[in-house]
Parts: sequence; C-alpha cells; structure tokens
Amino acid sequence: MQSIKEVDQQEFQSATSSFVDRAQPIVIRGLVDHWPAVKTAQRSSSEFLTQLSADASPDPVTAFILEAEHRGRVFYNAGYTDFNFSRVRTSLAGAIEELMRFNQVEPSKTLYIGSVNLEHWLPSFANQNPQPVELVTPTASLWLGNKSIIAAHFDVPHNLACVVSGRRRFSVFPPESLPDLYIGPIDLTPAGQPISLVDLKAPDFDAHPRFKHALSNGLSTELNAGDAIFIPSLWWHHVEGLETVNALINYWWRPGQGYGGPPLAALQHAMLAFKDLSPEERRAWRTLLDYYVFDTDDTRFDYLPVSARGILNPLTPELSAQLRTIIRQMLK
Repeated sequence: MQSIKEVDQQEFQSATSSFVDRAQPIVIRGLVDHWPAVKTAQRSSSEFLTQLSADASPDPVTAFILEAEHRGRVFYNAGYTDFNFSRVRTSLAGAIEELMRFNQVEPSKTLYIGSVNLEHWLPSFANQNPQPVELVTPTASLWLGNKSIIAAHFDVPHNLACVVSGRRRFSVFPPESLPDLYIGPIDLTPAGQPISLVDLKAPDFDAHPRFKHALSNGLSTELNAGDAIFIPSLWWHHVEGLETVNALINYWWRPGQGYGGPPLAALQHAMLAFKDLSPEERRAWRTLLDYYVFDTDDTRFDYLPVSARGILNPLTPELSAQLRTIIRQMLK
C-alpha cells in the first residue's frame, strides 16, 4: 500500500473545498494540535479522560465490549450470525471508568464507543475545541476506546477525522475496490455499515485472493494526536487504534442543499425492485438509471422547456417533497 498524500494545516484550511472536490484522501498534519484537549492528552491520557468524563452528559451511550481473546477486532462470530462483542448501555463517564479499569490488566478487554454526538453529550468540549475548518452543516462525534480494529467500511457523508489522543492507523480503498474487499452481510452489520471480512493484519489470501488487488490500490497512514485525515464519501476505510487510550473527533457532512433522500435506502429498495428481474430487464433498467440518475450531462433535457421538466429539474425543497409523496404512494 502507498502512503496517503499529506498537506499542512495552512494549505488545507486555505483550500478545503478544493481538496474535497478532488475526492481523494488527504492527511493534514497538525490540523488540531492547537486544541486544548490535544494538549491535555499529550500531557496525560488519564488527565484527558478525567476531564472528558467531568464534561459529559449523564445520558446513556452504547459501548462495545470485547473479550481479550479477540485482540480488539470488532467483528462477527464464526457463522456470521451474530457478533463477537456485547453492547452495554452506560453513561459516557461510566464507560470511561470501565476503559481505565480494562487498561490496568494485560491482555485487556476492549472497550469501543462510536459516534457520540458532541452537541448532545459534550457541548463544552465542542466549544473549547472548535471545528478546524468551515464545513457545510457537519455532525461532530467522538470515537473513544483502547486498542481496537475496525474493519473496512464506508460512510455516505464526507469525513474529516481528527485524532485527539493516541495514534490511529488508517488504510483506505477507493469505491471501485468493492469486489476485492469481500464485504459481509448488508443487513447484519456491527454498526450500520457493511464491513470487509478480510483481516487486514493477517489476510487469508486463500479465502480472499482478490484482496491482493485491493492492497495494490490501497493507501495507508498513521496519525498522531493533532493530525487529521479527510476521507471522501464512499471510500472504504479500516481503522486501528494503536494505544491504550485513543480518542478521535470526526465531522460528517454532505455537500448540496440537503433536499435529497438517504442513498442507502435507495440501494436497498433497488435490491427489492431489480434483483429478481431477468438479465435483459436488468440491463434495460441500468440504461434508465444511468440516463435519469447517474448521467452528468446537464444538457440532456434541453429539448424540453424548463416548465415541462417536472422532477427532471434540479432538486428544490418543493420538488423533493413532491418526490417523497410519489414514493410514499408507490410503496403503498
């Protein structure tokens, strides 16, 4: 795997939208090394956890707990019918206390908490450690745990991930690597997104021979506290927490006006609509979808007056509401 391209914080901050438009992963060294939380974590991880705990809302979060034998790999059981971890509902402060207790034993159990919304659970943290660049209505979240391995998965929004404490290794793959990543069940996932079944630390090339091709197209990097990575929408990313305390803040956002629907719901409905069709019908529908959805030629409907194009026009709040009504009626 090759290294991900790196830029410094000034370069990224001055041209964020340009980097995002290129849809290529970028490492930004030192993007948030000015954050008070980063400085605290660099001084003492236990002091960082204590401060985080004191600032946290008492509302419950979901923590993943893995026995030591799994070595931090959040994954399935042997038959892919369930998972190798248990889910525990607890306060963020309670989870942090458990994390500190786990880290006193070797080999330790794994505790992993994902997608803790800062605005709700840690508003003071968000105020003290502000968003490092201007983004379009982002959602900011905390990801916290000890040593962990999160299998390659994708996110629909763009992702700016900032390391606050510890070190993280990112391995990323372009969307076209999908056939080479051996993706698991789409309707039974650890945290909502389908994941690669390949163990990146010890790949089984007999079971997953095409993964060699994925590796040739993959990129990797290791981030320290204060560093950040931009991961474009739909890029697969495998994330490994390398220290006994790893904390990351990420920002998810989707460009555009926000009128559209959830793409994953469209994918699942497409499975329902097209999977049982004959090969000839599927080819015909692919032509229709390419023409009406994926074609980027903005002039293809110029033969129609704008007033006659209806839902072929660019989305507006009114057109979006009209489409949603049509879809609800069809689903009945």
